Amino acid sequence: MSDYKMKDIAWAKINEDVLASLESPRKAFWIVLAVCFALVLCGAAAEVYQYNEGLGVALMNNPHYWQTYISNFVFWIGMSHSGTLLSAILLLTQADWRKPIYRFAEAMTFFSIATAAIFPVIHIGRVWDMYWVLPYPNQHAIWPNFRSPLLWDAFAITTYATSSALFLYIGMIPDLAICRDKAKGWRKKLY
Repeated sequence: MSDYKMKDIAWAKINEDVLASLESPRKAFWIVLAVCFALVLCGAAAEVYQYNEGLGVALMNNPHYWQTYISNFVFWIGMSHSGTLLSAILLLTQADWRKPIYRFAEAMTFFSIATAAIFPVIHIGRVWDMYWVLPYPNQHAIWPNFRSPLLWDAFAITTYATSSALFLYIGMIPDLAICRDKAKGWRKKLY
């Protein structure tokens, strides 16, 4: 058998193994999902409590304690940049083994920037006033302060998240096509 056919058989086996994991999750998956969902609910409850009571409940009543949220914001922005850098290096070097790694790097970029987008909202402390950051026309002709760092954070995060989502989706198109070809029922339309 030629080396070319062996590669095709190996890829077909990998595709079958990966697609088998998409069929029906095991019980352990549902347990881990329930634990993660409970943690998300605890975090959401803590944020709602902080929004209702003010930043003082997080010991942010000193004007210099805002650094905690901003440093977390910068950390997640840095994580998203590292994913983009890793993906770009692998794309430029045209390494054969790069596909699973650069898809992981693009996913890391997208989810890191989504996490970073939460921190300016937390830092502002008034979620109900967040729409003032977005430039939209109104009858009073009031526009946001374009010199504000919060506005530039909103523009940068939106642009970066959109481009990251596009790169992630474009990289997933071959995988989604394989899933579509093997799927049945409502999953076929989804893929």
